[in-house]
Amino acid sequence: MKKLAIYIPSIESGGVEKNLLYISEFFLRKKINIYIVTANKNKRSFFNSRIKYICPATDRWNNSSRLFKTLICLTLIIFKLPKKNVSLFSFQSNISAIILSKILGIKIVIRLNTALTKYINGFFKIILFKVFYRMSDKIIVNSLKFKKELKNLLNLNSNYIPNPINLKKKFQKKKISYFKNFKGLKILSIGRLTDQKNQITILKSLKILKEKKIDFKFFLIGQGYKLQELKNYVINNKLMNNVKFAGYKKNAFQYMRSSDLFILSSKFEGLPNVLIEAQSQNVPIISSDCATGPSEILLNGRLGNLFKVEDYISLSKTIINFYENKNSLLNKAKLGKKYLYRYDYNKNLIKYYKLVEKVI
Repeated sequence: MKKLAIYIPSIESGGVEKNLLYISEFFLRKKINIYIVTANKNKRSFFNSRIKYICPATDRWNNSSRLFKTLICLTLIIFKLPKKNVSLFSFQSNISAIILSKILGIKIVIRLNTALTKYINGFFKIILFKVFYRMSDKIIVNSLKFKKELKNLLNLNSNYIPNPINLKKKFQKKKISYFKNFKGLKILSIGRLTDQKNQITILKSLKILKEKKIDFKFFLIGQGYKLQELKNYVINNKLMNNVKFAGYKKNAFQYMRSSDLFILSSKFEGLPNVLIEAQSQNVPIISSDCATGPSEILLNGRLGNLFKVEDYISLSKTIINFYENKNSLLNKAKLGKKYLYRYDYNKNLIKYYKLVEKVI
């Protein structure tokens, strides 16, 4: 039986991990032996028991740096992964996976999750990534803009497969108690509290709303190393009565129907699942026009409003416009649901399977 080792040194709590779960279980149903190689022992319960989970024997590395987790996983592949008839499917730290695959003489597919502008800046890095990415057997990207960026920057071809989102799965809608009996503007954002997600831009825009006497509440779902910095901003700008830090929520998109407005403020993305999930719930969207994904999901502003990355003044104006006249953005939200077919769960998983099958 064919064997596929999915290489993901750090399993966190975002869209990449959702895609990992969907893809691994679909491949398992296709009679492929699946191994997941990771440094996160604590995530074992998330996966089907028939998936072979290769991880350290201890939980002590769960919160280590991505670099250290990568070194651990390279060791796990060398000493614990069966090498006969196995191929690699890399979700993270792709260069390290490519190098090891060439040393071991096994084939490799890499999946790029985040815009190249995050980590490729300068001539040396362009050459470095071009040389190593070219060594992979297949490259997968999840947005058309990402595909174009890869071609323009590194002159590499790739296979475009949108994220498979299981929007037909039934779930229990959950109300946000923080919004209960509140008649003002209810704003929601979901994402890890990191520099990439850039929630400080939202808070800066909300400070302007407060100065203009607009009645609002903001519910922020997520956890991360920026939490204290964001809390300090809220305290220093007297936003305590307007902002709620909700922490991590499993299946967070179940809370979307309680809100009037969803905001994404990222500096860069791949194809953010959270925007697609907001579309599925008919929630009006305002998003940063970051590379890559949001403009593609929102059809360059036809299905939601876009603002320049980190431009909190523009964001505040867009929120105020929505507060004063909701119709335009509500109509865009209704239209958005017609375009969800692009992220069809089964269709895109089949695309993944057909492409990977050619390699393994």
